[in-house]
Amino acid sequence: MKSYIKRREGRIRRKKSIRKKIRGTTARPRMSVFRSSKHIYAQVIDDTQGVTLVSASSLEPELREKCASLSGKDAAKEVGLEVGKRCLAKAIDKVVFDRNGFIFHGRVKALADAARESGLDF
Repeated sequence: MKSYIKRREGRIRRKKSIRKKIRGTTARPRMSVFRSSKHIYAQVIDDTQGVTLVSASSLEPELREKCASLSGKDAAKEVGLEVGKRCLAKAIDKVVFDRNGFIFHGRVKALADAARESGLDF
């Protein structure tokens, strides 16, 4: 089996284990992060209703211009600041962080730290 398939299967196994313990509620929704090789995405989800409340990604037109000239961590920081700003605009100040099976390091950590800077509590 190829190594990238093993890595992906390991991440999915970790994701399932994490999702057994983490649940987003209306009072404290879940902030899920997905990282691809080029881009990073964040969603704030209410699992009781099954609704995405807020989302931001490095592919959105306003962030894409900023993120095009930035490195991966700096782009993740911009996305984290934006998702934090959007959450506060919708009166969401507390979230549960779901790293989605990714290691809390590098771009995932930069996004989380930037969201905390913008005023989110998790």
